[in-house]
Amino acid sequence: MTSLQQQTLIWTGTYTADGGGRAKGIGALSAHPDGSLEWRGTAVEADSPSFVAAHPTLPVVYAVAEQRQMVRAFRRTGEFGLEPFGHPQPAGEATCHVAVDPLGRFLTAACWGDGQVLLYELDHDGGITRRFAAAPSVDPHGSMAPGQPRQSRAHASLMLADGRIMTTDLGHDALRIWRYEPGAGLIADHEVALPFGSGPRHLVQHRSGSVFVVSEYSIEVFVVRADAGTFELINRGPATSGGSLPDDSAAEICLDQEGNHAYVGVRGSNLISVLRVGPDGTELSPVKDVASGGDWPRHHLVMGQWLHVAHERSDNIATFALDSATGLPGTLIHNLQTPSPTALVPASRA
Repeated sequence: MTSLQQQTLIWTGTYTADGGGRAKGIGALSAHPDGSLEWRGTAVEADSPSFVAAHPTLPVVYAVAEQRQMVRAFRRTGEFGLEPFGHPQPAGEATCHVAVDPLGRFLTAACWGDGQVLLYELDHDGGITRRFAAAPSVDPHGSMAPGQPRQSRAHASLMLADGRIMTTDLGHDALRIWRYEPGAGLIADHEVALPFGSGPRHLVQHRSGSVFVVSEYSIEVFVVRADAGTFELINRGPATSGGSLPDDSAAEICLDQEGNHAYVGVRGSNLISVLRVGPDGTELSPVKDVASGGDWPRHHLVMGQWLHVAHERSDNIATFALDSATGLPGTLIHNLQTPSPTALVPASRA
């Protein structure tokens, strides 16, 4: 058994019974140096905390209650526990993602059901104070669906290196860029329209400044980069090397620590696609698709030389060793059974 100092704590988002899942709340895992994961139990009972986020400096965790239209804060207690911190905060329909400002000033939430993007200001203890709703999305492709307005479906937020915030709208095929104004919330800066029907879902920023976006419906990766502060679409391509099936849907995208490879999860075909990042961060090239190690890879996480893949439907997290030269996952080195995992988020060091 390794010492606690050699372990890294990971929180797991989950689905509970109200969301068709088998979990009881936010889970706690220990990641060991050999890549194996250890189930520590349910950190706190909560209704369908399908996505969680950790405060950057404080022992506070935030979670959606997807079916309950709420966002909640929890405070660390003991080695692997959490306890409610403050009162639940109202959110929108099917709130599916939360993210925390790197400076700990605010929390953002994206609501898939009604398209709301929300900002919650935080106090010096990490508690949630005021709530602000951002301006609703206007479909940039509205003329392509006359008489049939499409539902806005906000899906994720990314804190950009320059202090702005980028959100995806899966229903309107758009990226929206915001500025934070204390006491007012999110102020619209500009937006980027992506191809009609693509369905931008999750996103990650490369060290070059480029943002890589994976699309749930078209199963592509888009590269956007800022020119004089305004993001523009500069590249697009397939997210997999072997194509996709009609019922497939892409989920998560993340980078290795060096930023040389990106990893995309595809549900249905149940694979992880490895893509090589071009030297200037303007291009992603599919290298190889590998079996994800379970059913419905909802989320995945690279920690050092290990790739952990959470499978919502088969109740397991598969761990692979990554080849340092090629970035490719090798054989499955560990398989942990855990109920309905939907997100893997390292705890803060606080």
